[in-house]
Amino acid sequence: MSATAAPGRREDGRVDVLRLRWRSRLTLVFASLAGLAMFVWPLLVTPDPAAVGMAHASDAPLIFVAILPVLVAIVLAEVASGGLDAKALAMLGVLSAVGAALRPIGAGTGGVETVFFLLVLGGRVFGPGFGFVLGSTTLFASALLTGGVGPWLPFQMLASSWVGLGAGLLPRRPSGRAEIAMLVAYGIVSAYAFGFLMNLWFWPFAIGGGTDLSFVAGAPVLENLQRFVWFTFLTSTIGWDTGRALTNAVAITVLGPAVLAALRRAARRAAFGARREFGARDPGPT
Repeated sequence: MSATAAPGRREDGRVDVLRLRWRSRLTLVFASLAGLAMFVWPLLVTPDPAAVGMAHASDAPLIFVAILPVLVAIVLAEVASGGLDAKALAMLGVLSAVGAALRPIGAGTGGVETVFFLLVLGGRVFGPGFGFVLGSTTLFASALLTGGVGPWLPFQMLASSWVGLGAGLLPRRPSGRAEIAMLVAYGIVSAYAFGFLMNLWFWPFAIGGGTDLSFVAGAPVLENLQRFVWFTFLTSTIGWDTGRALTNAVAITVLGPAVLAALRRAARRAAFGARREFGARDPGPT
């Protein structure tokens, strides 16, 4: 019996556990663009001010219904094509469960979020496709665990998927301390980006009208964007987002080397995607 090299393993050491074919990539791109439009609609359209409060009550379930089929389709397509085997599914389940268990430890305490560093490290080791799926499954599992299912969940799932996806797309060459420094920087940037997006989806109806920070239906894009930036800075950036960024930085710095080593060791032992061939060995020259 012999085993060929895993097709998902690259010379730089990364293992693309969920290798996205061109059709999966197109699906992922279109799904991300549609999701991004759901986030930024206040800056692009002119809704009825009286209906702003109802806008996301109707579109949140729609994006929720849109994300999950795409997620399942990607997984099933890769399983059918041999890109994601049972061992990779097991790894996805384990990391999702660990992330779901970690999240309640810090959620709700000064912005401390203990789940995002694992998305960064998982995406880094197992590739962008795996990181995208891990983001959604982790947030979905944690919502079920904590009873946090609501109109915000689909937005959290998509934003978290982008965090894992981005980690898998980072440059591959840095290693050692340089790699940790790069991941820390990414963890900080992604923490603020996550808060920015999550604020944007509910800002139009968060504080009502008549204030300097309120969404003004029909106002120029730059005017509403300025209002939103101030709203985010005063209500989120100096508190929740900074707490999330610091948590990511500390967790990646302290736990990152050990977790990366453990994940890479697991990837080597699992030989994701390796094709085993059975047959008689060549006895060699006699």
